[in-house]
Amino acid sequence: MPKMKTKSGAKKRFKVTASGRIKAGQAGKRHGMIKRSNKFLRNARGRTVLCAADESIVKKYMPYAR
Repeated sequence: MPKMKTKSGAKKRFKVTASGRIKAGQAGKRHGMIKRSNKFLRNARGRTVLCAADESIVKKYMPYAR
């Protein structure tokens, strides 16, 4: 049986943790920082772990990243 393909956009944007969760960059920080609160900007630093619903979608895009 042939290999399944990984979505190229997904492998560039997501990483899998040792426990199998999916890490992703925080959304909403590309532009328009002046209108965002300081609390939002503080909490949106670094990476975040996706919720279970989004995680299941991303895992379908990356069949070998487990």
